[in-house]
Amino acid sequence: MTNSDFIGLAASYIYAVSLLALGEGLRRLFSVKPDLTRKFIHVGAGMWVFGVLLLFKHWQIGIIPFATFIGINYLLYRYRIIGAMDTEDSSPGTVYFAISVTLLFGLFWRPDDPVDYVPIAVAGIMAMTWGDALAALIGKSFGQHKYQVGSSVRSWEGSLAMFLASTTAIFLVLLFLPGSFLSPLAVSVGVGKALLTALVSASFATLVEAVSPHGTDNLSVPLVTVTVMWVLMQI
Repeated sequence: MTNSDFIGLAASYIYAVSLLALGEGLRRLFSVKPDLTRKFIHVGAGMWVFGVLLLFKHWQIGIIPFATFIGINYLLYRYRIIGAMDTEDSSPGTVYFAISVTLLFGLFWRPDDPVDYVPIAVAGIMAMTWGDALAALIGKSFGQHKYQVGSSVRSWEGSLAMFLASTTAIFLVLLFLPGSFLSPLAVSVGVGKALLTALVSASFATLVEAVSPHGTDNLSVPLVTVTVMWVLMQI
């Protein structure tokens, strides 16, 4: 382990604790509803993947923070310790979230290999981070047109928000992350291919989000989205 790895581990846990404390502070001090604080924590946690890319030099060490939060998030969910994140009707989505990031970074992030495929993983995580969050918020606030697939009830407004947010997030990641200082070994793609990949993979992400039972979309959306992107990138 390098000094950067040690700094990355410390920064990751400090960031996570601070994010949880801030979310709980918003709930207790300013009476922000748990629906909002949960999404605030959700987005904040997802965006930390860029901090991981910046601070860690070895992928085996870089996945440790999210991996440990699989267990930590389960305990927080099981005992409802953080009201800003877990309420009585919450799902174990935070656990699935940590599993997704750990699995995708473990599979695709290779900063020392000739080619690094982490932009695909990051794009899938951003689809989950922003798409899922905005779908839930827009759907709950403005979702007037409901539809049901199996046990999942969604709104067309929320699904549209999911598609637009996922498309935007995936496109921006695929366009700007490869070849940057965060992922210098990843192969850059053109605007056309980035846009086409974003549109197709976001369509699958939206479909999967619509049919996934409560909370499981934090696992199904990024895994399916990344699989679709991987296939498209090979064509």
